[in-house]
Amino acid sequence: MGVFVFLPLVLPLSAWPVARLAETRLHPRTATRLLTAVAVVMAVCSTLCLALLMVVGTAQLPGNPLPDGWSDPEVRAAVPHDEVAGRAAIPALAVVTAACARTLWRHRRVTRRARRALAGVPAPTVAVLPDDTPYAYALPGGRGRGRIVVTTALVAGLTSAERRALFAHERAHLTARHHRHLLAAHLAARANPFLRPLRTAVVYTAERWADEEAARAVGDRRTVARAIGKAALLAPRTPVPTVAALAATGPVPRRVAALLAPAPAARTWPSAFTSVGLAAWGAAVGALVSAMSSANSAVTLFLVLQAATPL
Repeated sequence: MGVFVFLPLVLPLSAWPVARLAETRLHPRTATRLLTAVAVVMAVCSTLCLALLMVVGTAQLPGNPLPDGWSDPEVRAAVPHDEVAGRAAIPALAVVTAACARTLWRHRRVTRRARRALAGVPAPTVAVLPDDTPYAYALPGGRGRGRIVVTTALVAGLTSAERRALFAHERAHLTARHHRHLLAAHLAARANPFLRPLRTAVVYTAERWADEEAARAVGDRRTVARAIGKAALLAPRTPVPTVAALAATGPVPRRVAALLAPAPAARTWPSAFTSVGLAAWGAAVGALVSAMSSANSAVTLFLVLQAATPL
């Protein structure tokens, strides 16, 4: 295994440049998909390596249920600094597991509560709630049963064109299933704190993706910019926990400024001769090296443990 078992724990640092540059240099759709994929791969690899280290550390504890051969010197020699790293991985993996489980539990609880609250509200896709607090969010649902939830206070504060922009923005969240990208990015950041910049970037690019889809549907970028600005002023924050509260709406001034600028080019992958292209390739290589390192460590430890286990 050698140092390869530690590489996936720190390789997320290689994605920091693209997390910053993708927000402004890539199309929001491309940026969201790229950053989410890189974050998921790196999170899975780092968690796998933590699990491998935990096996070595657990085998050293007295009274553990693992085979006695797994604590032999030959097994411990496969991991550098096994005495410290192996035992430190036990609480680290416990914290990661608890944090990810809490995020999933909160996501499911909030989703169920929101669906139960809307169970008696008519309208299949848009639910307008009589509420003096202005807010709106997209509530995902299986088999295309997602709904747009908006209050009368927010609807009253927007013009008809701005309301169309608002509905187009929320509809884009449902159509592109942005909640999956956001949840994946949140789980990845829970698994490895070095992935938090990617989570922050995905929060912003997902909103920008919905902004661009709304601008394309409405046909007027300034109308969408006004709708976003007004909604932010009317509803500074969501009053109750919702699925949308898993992530903030991103820096509103930056989103408005981006909508007042020309539409971004819809490239599938940036040129390697640009700063964002180099950063994207660096993140891709980091994800690949992370996958190869974790696979090498898993296979090596499996073979070592197999050899150490008596028949």
